[in-house]
Amino acid sequence: QVPPVESGGGSVRTGGSLRLSCKASGYTYSRNCMAWFRQAPGNEREGVARIWNNDNTVYGDSVKGRFIISRDNAENMLYLQMNSLTPADTAMYYCAAVRCGSWAKVGPWGQGTQVTVSS
Repeated sequence: QVPPVESGGGSVRTGGSLRLSCKASGYTYSRNCMAWFRQAPGNEREGVARIWNNDNTVYGDSVKGRFIISRDNAENMLYLQMNSLTPADTAMYYCAAVRCGSWAKVGPWGQGTQVTVSS
């Protein structure tokens, strides 16, 4: 399977914003829900947000009200708008196809994109 390709990470100050992008293969994208995950050093990978084909969404408690997940079905693209960033959001961010209704990943991880938030 073709791994997704994430981009858009960078370094920002507390309170700043970033928009992450993910390009997935058409086969994977059209048949699954999509999700963003993150992993900080020393921590397990955690689910951040996921989205159904009908644009229903679920967010992790730590990002509710600050992050917005969206998708462009015509382009097989997944996005994560991250606002009001804090140092606790510093992590490597990954996108993946998931089984709808869960965080269970389907297919390979991409290389991720690093987000660093400084105080």
